[in-house]
Amino acid sequence: MYLLRSSGVRLVELIYWPFLQMLTWGFLQKYLAGTTSPLAQAAGVLIGSMLLWDILFRSNIGFSTTFIEEMWSRNLGNLLTSPLRPYELVAALSLWSVIRLGVSMVPVAAAAYFIFGFNLLDLGLPLVAFFAILVLTSWSLGLIAAGVILRYGLGAEELAWSLAFLLLPLCCVYYPVSVLPDWLKPVALALPPTHVFEGMRSILLHGTFDPTELWWAVSLNAVYLVVGYVTFSRFLVSARVNGTLLQLSE
Repeated sequence: MYLLRSSGVRLVELIYWPFLQMLTWGFLQKYLAGTTSPLAQAAGVLIGSMLLWDILFRSNIGFSTTFIEEMWSRNLGNLLTSPLRPYELVAALSLWSVIRLGVSMVPVAAAAYFIFGFNLLDLGLPLVAFFAILVLTSWSLGLIAAGVILRYGLGAEELAWSLAFLLLPLCCVYYPVSVLPDWLKPVALALPPTHVFEGMRSILLHGTFDPTELWWAVSLNAVYLVVGYVTFSRFLVSARVNGTLLQLSE
Protein backbone atom coordinates (compact mmCIF):
# COMPACT_ATOMS: atom_id res chain seq x y z
CA MET A 1 0.00 0.00 0.00
CA TYR A 2 2.82 2.40 0.88
CA LEU A 3 4.61 1.71 -2.41
CA LEU A 4 1.45 2.37 -4.40
CA ARG A 5 0.60 5.59 -2.58
CA SER A 6 4.15 6.93 -2.74
CA SER A 7 4.79 6.14 -6.40
CA GLY A 8 2.70 7.72 -9.12
CA VAL A 9 4.52 5.57 -11.68
CA ARG A 10 3.21 2.38 -10.06
CA LEU A 11 -0.31 3.78 -10.06
CA VAL A 12 -0.13 4.74 -13.73
CA GLU A 13 1.30 1.32 -14.59
CA LEU A 14 -1.74 -0.40 -13.08
CA ILE A 15 -3.99 1.43 -15.55
CA TYR A 16 -1.68 1.83 -18.55
CA TRP A 17 -1.60 -1.72 -19.95
CA PRO A 18 -5.28 -2.63 -19.52
CA PHE A 19 -6.22 0.77 -21.00
CA LEU A 20 -4.09 0.12 -24.10
CA GLN A 21 -5.61 -3.34 -24.53
CA MET A 22 -9.09 -1.90 -24.14
CA LEU A 23 -8.39 0.67 -26.88
CA THR A 24 -7.00 -2.01 -29.22
CA TRP A 25 -9.97 -4.34 -28.85
CA GLY A 26 -12.41 -1.44 -28.79
CA PHE A 27 -11.24 -0.10 -32.15
CA LEU A 28 -11.30 -3.62 -33.58
CA GLN A 29 -14.85 -3.92 -32.28
CA LYS A 30 -15.83 -0.71 -34.10
CA TYR A 31 -14.27 -1.97 -37.31
CA LEU A 32 -16.10 -5.29 -37.17
CA ALA A 33 -19.36 -3.60 -36.26
CA GLY A 34 -19.06 -1.50 -39.43
CA THR A 35 -18.73 -4.50 -41.74
CA THR A 36 -21.30 -6.94 -43.07
CA SER A 37 -19.20 -9.90 -42.04
CA PRO A 38 -20.78 -12.47 -39.71
CA LEU A 39 -17.95 -11.59 -37.34
CA ALA A 40 -19.71 -8.28 -36.75
CA GLN A 41 -22.32 -10.15 -34.73
CA ALA A 42 -19.60 -11.07 -32.26
CA ALA A 43 -17.88 -7.70 -32.24
CA GLY A 44 -19.38 -6.66 -28.92
CA VAL A 45 -17.92 -9.76 -27.31
CA LEU A 46 -14.30 -8.84 -27.97
CA ILE A 47 -14.00 -5.93 -25.57
CA GLY A 48 -16.02 -7.80 -22.95
CA SER A 49 -13.67 -10.76 -23.27
CA MET A 50 -10.68 -8.48 -22.88
CA LEU A 51 -12.09 -6.85 -19.74
CA LEU A 52 -12.95 -10.18 -18.11
CA TRP A 53 -9.57 -11.65 -19.01
CA ASP A 54 -7.87 -8.64 -17.46
CA ILE A 55 -9.74 -9.31 -14.21
CA LEU A 56 -8.03 -12.69 -14.00
CA PHE A 57 -4.66 -11.47 -15.23
CA ARG A 58 -4.43 -8.29 -13.11
CA SER A 59 -5.58 -10.08 -9.97
CA ASN A 60 -2.99 -12.81 -10.57
CA ILE A 61 -0.23 -10.26 -11.19
CA GLY A 62 -1.25 -8.32 -8.08
CA PHE A 63 -0.99 -11.47 -5.96
CA SER A 64 2.28 -12.72 -7.44
CA THR A 65 4.18 -9.44 -7.71
CA THR A 66 3.39 -8.52 -4.11
CA PHE A 67 4.85 -11.84 -3.00
CA ILE A 68 7.92 -11.40 -5.21
CA GLU A 69 8.48 -7.83 -4.01
CA GLU A 70 8.78 -9.19 -0.48
CA MET A 71 11.50 -11.51 -1.75
CA TRP A 72 13.26 -8.73 -3.66
CA SER A 73 13.37 -6.64 -0.50
CA ARG A 74 14.64 -9.63 1.53
CA ASN A 75 11.63 -9.23 3.80
CA LEU A 76 9.85 -12.52 3.14
CA GLY A 77 12.04 -14.44 5.57
CA ASN A 78 11.29 -11.93 8.30
CA LEU A 79 7.56 -12.23 7.64
CA LEU A 80 7.49 -16.00 7.62
CA THR A 81 9.64 -16.39 10.73
CA SER A 82 7.33 -14.04 12.63
CA PRO A 83 4.07 -15.12 14.32
CA LEU A 84 2.34 -14.43 10.99
CA ARG A 85 0.60 -17.61 9.89
CA PRO A 86 0.79 -18.76 6.25
CA TYR A 87 -2.96 -18.40 5.74
CA GLU A 88 -2.76 -14.83 7.04
CA LEU A 89 -0.08 -14.04 4.48
CA VAL A 90 -2.23 -15.60 1.76
CA ALA A 91 -5.24 -13.57 2.92
CA ALA A 92 -3.19 -10.36 2.81
CA LEU A 93 -1.89 -11.13 -0.68
CA SER A 94 -5.43 -11.91 -1.84
CA LEU A 95 -6.88 -8.71 -0.41
CA TRP A 96 -4.11 -6.60 -1.92
CA SER A 97 -4.63 -8.21 -5.33
CA VAL A 98 -8.29 -7.17 -5.26
CA ILE A 99 -7.36 -3.60 -4.29
CA ARG A 100 -4.88 -3.40 -7.16
CA LEU A 101 -7.46 -4.90 -9.48
CA GLY A 102 -10.02 -2.25 -8.53
CA VAL A 103 -7.51 0.56 -9.08
CA SER A 104 -6.72 -0.71 -12.57
CA MET A 105 -10.06 -2.02 -13.83
CA VAL A 106 -12.60 0.56 -12.67
CA PRO A 107 -11.11 3.40 -14.77
CA VAL A 108 -10.64 1.09 -17.76
CA ALA A 109 -14.20 -0.24 -17.61
CA ALA A 110 -15.46 3.35 -17.36
CA ALA A 111 -13.33 4.35 -20.37
CA ALA A 112 -14.76 1.42 -22.35
CA TYR A 113 -18.24 2.80 -21.70
CA PHE A 114 -17.51 6.43 -22.55
CA ILE A 115 -15.30 5.72 -25.59
CA PHE A 116 -16.99 2.67 -27.11
CA GLY A 117 -20.39 2.51 -25.41
CA PHE A 118 -19.67 -0.92 -23.93
CA ASN A 119 -21.09 -1.34 -20.45
CA LEU A 120 -19.70 -4.31 -18.55
CA LEU A 121 -22.65 -4.03 -16.18
CA ASP A 122 -24.94 -5.14 -19.01
CA LEU A 123 -23.93 -8.68 -18.06
CA GLY A 124 -26.19 -8.25 -15.02
CA LEU A 125 -25.95 -10.36 -11.88
CA PRO A 126 -23.82 -13.06 -13.52
CA LEU A 127 -21.04 -10.45 -13.66
CA VAL A 128 -20.67 -10.74 -9.87
CA ALA A 129 -20.18 -14.50 -10.19
CA PHE A 130 -17.85 -14.08 -13.15
CA PHE A 131 -15.73 -11.64 -11.15
CA ALA A 132 -15.51 -13.95 -8.14
CA ILE A 133 -14.64 -17.00 -10.25
CA LEU A 134 -11.89 -15.22 -12.16
CA VAL A 135 -10.37 -13.75 -9.00
CA LEU A 136 -10.40 -17.13 -7.24
CA THR A 137 -8.71 -18.71 -10.25
CA SER A 138 -6.07 -15.98 -10.17
CA TRP A 139 -5.37 -16.74 -6.51
CA SER A 140 -4.94 -20.43 -7.30
CA LEU A 141 -2.38 -19.57 -9.98
CA GLY A 142 -0.66 -17.13 -7.62
CA LEU A 143 -0.37 -19.75 -4.88
CA ILE A 144 1.15 -22.29 -7.24
CA ALA A 145 3.61 -19.73 -8.61
CA ALA A 146 4.55 -18.57 -5.10
CA GLY A 147 5.11 -22.15 -3.99
CA VAL A 148 7.37 -22.94 -6.94
CA ILE A 149 9.35 -19.72 -6.34
CA LEU A 150 9.80 -20.73 -2.69
CA ARG A 151 11.16 -24.06 -3.87
CA TYR A 152 13.41 -22.89 -6.70
CA GLY A 153 14.12 -19.26 -5.80
CA LEU A 154 13.76 -16.09 -7.83
CA GLY A 155 15.14 -17.90 -10.86
CA ALA A 156 11.57 -19.18 -11.26
CA GLU A 157 9.90 -15.78 -10.96
CA GLU A 158 9.04 -15.80 -14.67
CA LEU A 159 6.32 -18.28 -13.74
CA ALA A 160 4.45 -15.47 -11.99
CA TRP A 161 4.03 -13.58 -15.29
CA SER A 162 3.64 -16.53 -17.65
CA LEU A 163 1.35 -18.97 -15.85
CA ALA A 164 -1.83 -17.04 -16.67
CA PHE A 165 -0.79 -16.69 -20.33
CA LEU A 166 -0.36 -20.45 -20.49
CA LEU A 167 -4.10 -20.72 -19.86
CA LEU A 168 -5.08 -17.96 -22.32
CA PRO A 169 -5.55 -20.18 -25.41
CA LEU A 170 -7.17 -22.94 -23.34
CA CYS A 171 -9.70 -20.70 -21.57
CA CYS A 172 -11.31 -19.77 -24.89
CA VAL A 173 -11.24 -16.06 -24.09
CA TYR A 174 -11.92 -14.80 -27.61
CA TYR A 175 -13.53 -17.84 -29.23
CA PRO A 176 -15.95 -20.63 -28.23
CA VAL A 177 -14.89 -24.06 -27.03
CA SER A 178 -16.37 -25.54 -30.20
CA VAL A 179 -13.41 -24.32 -32.30
CA LEU A 180 -10.91 -26.42 -30.32
CA PRO A 181 -9.84 -29.90 -31.42
CA ASP A 182 -11.94 -32.62 -29.83
CA TRP A 183 -9.04 -33.89 -27.73
CA LEU A 184 -8.44 -30.43 -26.28
CA LYS A 185 -12.04 -29.62 -25.34
CA PRO A 186 -12.02 -31.61 -22.05
CA VAL A 187 -8.87 -29.74 -21.00
CA ALA A 188 -10.52 -26.39 -21.69
CA LEU A 189 -13.71 -27.37 -19.86
CA ALA A 190 -11.63 -28.39 -16.83
CA LEU A 191 -10.60 -24.73 -16.39
CA PRO A 192 -12.99 -22.44 -14.45
CA PRO A 193 -12.44 -19.35 -16.67
CA THR A 194 -13.65 -21.27 -19.74
CA HIS A 195 -17.14 -21.44 -18.25
CA VAL A 196 -17.04 -17.71 -17.50
CA PHE A 197 -16.24 -16.77 -21.10
CA GLU A 198 -18.78 -19.24 -22.47
CA GLY A 199 -21.39 -17.72 -20.16
CA MET A 200 -20.47 -14.17 -21.18
CA ARG A 201 -20.82 -14.99 -24.89
CA SER A 202 -24.17 -16.63 -24.26
CA ILE A 203 -25.46 -13.49 -22.52
CA LEU A 204 -24.14 -10.97 -25.06
CA LEU A 205 -24.95 -12.95 -28.21
CA HIS A 206 -28.13 -14.78 -27.27
CA GLY A 207 -29.45 -13.06 -24.16
CA THR A 208 -29.49 -16.35 -22.25
CA PHE A 209 -27.42 -17.81 -19.45
CA ASP A 210 -26.98 -21.38 -18.22
CA PRO A 211 -26.37 -21.48 -14.42
CA THR A 212 -24.72 -24.88 -14.91
CA GLU A 213 -21.67 -23.04 -16.23
CA LEU A 214 -21.35 -21.30 -12.85
CA TRP A 215 -21.65 -24.50 -10.85
CA TRP A 216 -18.93 -26.14 -12.91
CA ALA A 217 -16.66 -23.13 -12.48
CA VAL A 218 -17.23 -22.91 -8.73
CA SER A 219 -16.61 -26.63 -8.23
CA LEU A 220 -13.42 -26.56 -10.27
CA ASN A 221 -12.22 -23.46 -8.44
CA ALA A 222 -12.63 -25.23 -5.10
CA VAL A 223 -10.34 -28.00 -6.34
CA TYR A 224 -7.73 -25.61 -7.73
CA LEU A 225 -7.69 -23.48 -4.59
CA VAL A 226 -7.00 -26.55 -2.46
CA VAL A 227 -4.26 -27.66 -4.85
CA GLY A 228 -2.76 -24.15 -4.86
CA TYR A 229 -2.78 -23.79 -1.08
CA VAL A 230 -1.38 -27.29 -0.49
CA THR A 231 1.39 -26.61 -3.03
CA PHE A 232 2.26 -23.31 -1.36
CA SER A 233 2.16 -24.78 2.16
CA ARG A 234 4.33 -27.79 1.35
CA PHE A 235 6.98 -25.75 -0.42
CA LEU A 236 6.95 -23.27 2.47
CA VAL A 237 7.52 -26.07 4.98
CA SER A 238 10.31 -27.43 2.78
CA ALA A 239 11.99 -23.99 2.64
CA ARG A 240 11.81 -23.70 6.43
CA VAL A 241 13.13 -27.20 7.08
CA ASN A 242 16.00 -26.82 4.61
CA GLY A 243 16.93 -23.41 5.94
CA THR A 244 16.59 -21.76 2.55
CA LEU A 245 13.87 -19.32 3.54
CA LEU A 246 16.33 -16.57 4.40
CA GLN A 247 18.67 -17.37 1.54
CA LEU A 248 16.30 -17.37 -1.43
CA SER A 249 17.96 -15.72 -4.37
CA GLU A 250 18.54 -16.20 -8.05
